[in-house]
Amino acid sequence: MEKPWGYSLQLELKSCDPTIIRSKEKIQEYVIKLCKEIDMVRHGDVIIEHFGSGNKEGYTMVQLIETSNITAHFANDTDTSYIDIFSCKEYNPGAVLKFSMEFFGSNEASSDFRLRY
Repeated sequence: MEKPWGYSLQLELKSCDPTIIRSKEKIQEYVIKLCKEIDMVRHGDVIIEHFGSGNKEGYTMVQLIETSNITAHFANDTDTSYIDIFSCKEYNPGAVLKFSMEFFGSNEASSDFRLRY
């Protein structure tokens, strides 16, 4: 079987700590620590912007990594975090899930991991 070209993880973390997902500084801390946790090299500074209205309001984060990107949206209305990691460098999706749930104080999560060819 051919080796995958990329690894794609989508996380949905429910019941996150609202003070964390509403903090630009904590979101920045998360992505910096996550990159160290999964041995990814950040490319440039993390971009974190707060926008949207109603149930779409919250921070969105984009972090380029040398092997692709990490993106997330944090929904204030539901205290849910939607995190996507795509990399052509292999990483452990279970470690990402565990780290992310602990960081954001989530006790309920779903994930979808796919190999990209």
